Amino acid sequence: MRADAAAFIYQGMSPAPLNLMKLCVGADAPEDLVAWQKMRFGDQPAVHVTRMWPKREQELLDGGSLYWVFKGVMQARQRLIGLEERIGEDGIRRCALMLEPDLVRVAAVPRRPFQGWRYLKGSEAPVDLPRGKTDEQPLPPELAARLADMGLL
Repeated sequence: MRADAAAFIYQGMSPAPLNLMKLCVGADAPEDLVAWQKMRFGDQPAVHVTRMWPKREQELLDGGSLYWVFKGVMQARQRLIGLEERIGEDGIRRCALMLEPDLVRVAAVPRRPFQGWRYLKGSEAPVDLPRGKTDEQPLPPELAARLADMGLL
């Protein structure tokens, strides 16, 4: 057993959850995603359908989140509350990621482009920003990425 996992167990806590990260296509900022989800789902869980089904489903559903990347910068997350099968009109099986409606802002972290989703270890996930800070005007994505590259954000 790894030493950091043993420390969590010793303290009566479980290790940091496994997460997913995904590019948010069609939204420039977290506020755009919030508005779109509110219009589409109201106060119900948000749904994001993806082609691949995560093999580590149980780990993800044990407190994991979907971390959203906007224009090359990871800026927000939503807790995963379930996975559901969806069959498209083309007959292909897909995975519906069921998400809590609340979007939590996180410290900005730059990410290179990628396709689909990727696993994100809990130990590598950015920290949540204080609730009051979510009302502040966010830094432009390019500036946030450069500051994060320098280790200043």
